[in-house]
Amino acid sequence: MEKCVHLIPYKLEEQLEMVNEIPKGVEIIQAPEIWSETKGQGITIAILDTGCDTDHPDLKDRIIGGRNFTQDDGGKSEIYEDYNGHGTHVAGTIAASLNNTGVAGVAPEANLLILKVLGKNGSGQYDWIIKAIDYAISQKVDIISMSLGGPEDVKELHDIIKKAVNQNILVVCAAGNEGDGEDSTDELGYPGCYNEVISVGAIDLERQSSEFTNSNNQVDLVAPGEKITSTYLNGTYASLSGTSMATPHVSGALALLKVLSNSDFERDLTVPELYAQLVKRTVPLGNSPKIEGNGMVYLTLLDHVKKVFDQKAVKALINI
Repeated sequence: MEKCVHLIPYKLEEQLEMVNEIPKGVEIIQAPEIWSETKGQGITIAILDTGCDTDHPDLKDRIIGGRNFTQDDGGKSEIYEDYNGHGTHVAGTIAASLNNTGVAGVAPEANLLILKVLGKNGSGQYDWIIKAIDYAISQKVDIISMSLGGPEDVKELHDIIKKAVNQNILVVCAAGNEGDGEDSTDELGYPGCYNEVISVGAIDLERQSSEFTNSNNQVDLVAPGEKITSTYLNGTYASLSGTSMATPHVSGALALLKVLSNSDFERDLTVPELYAQLVKRTVPLGNSPKIEGNGMVYLTLLDHVKKVFDQKAVKALINI
């Protein structure tokens, strides 16, 4: 296959030498409220992207391995460094360490498997992605995160994603950035449009729908995707915008939910069951389902519901 897949177009807002914060996007989805119960320890997330800055102080302790499927560095499989910045940024949003400096990811104790499928120019062959997904399956990862896409519906890509899901691996993909702000038109990109994946659209930090986010019937939910601060090349930080930035928020959220849910149910939940747990933790924002799916991921929603019911129960007892 000579057809290529590309980074979904994104915008570099600002590059920063140093920051010290929990990014607002991480806070908006309520991840820090979950950290007393789990920070994602024991969950492995495969990131299919441009590689990663493996020496970044916020990421080096999270990376458990990786592989290069591109022609960068002469095609050497053991070198999966990032020369673009996109993959490093995605990795930080998922799992940057909580180390009192830099940034913290949604699941700051999760493991990262870095699978480089896009070269320094942000482009890669479908074969590379297919082989990387197959490798992720062999490594028994819990989640595959892909902030990439293209206009082509490639059967072999769809088939390997089905195989991953059948192996109980959650597959999270960016919806795409070709949106026009209207739900009357559909913007389709793959693998985000496959029914088996969790397709993520973007909102801004004021919880308003991003004008660029794709709309279609396969969008499952939205997460912060504008002016997202995360890790970047050479140990620095950057603010980027795109559904590429929304996707890792959901990948990290699923790492937390997988630990919580498996503990609550005392067994490993299936992909459909974990998806249901995720959907239960979404808040509608008033947009068309084609733009926001089930709404914005909000990890503590069930806790709030429980408190409401508890308050009602107390009032009922008082009135007896």
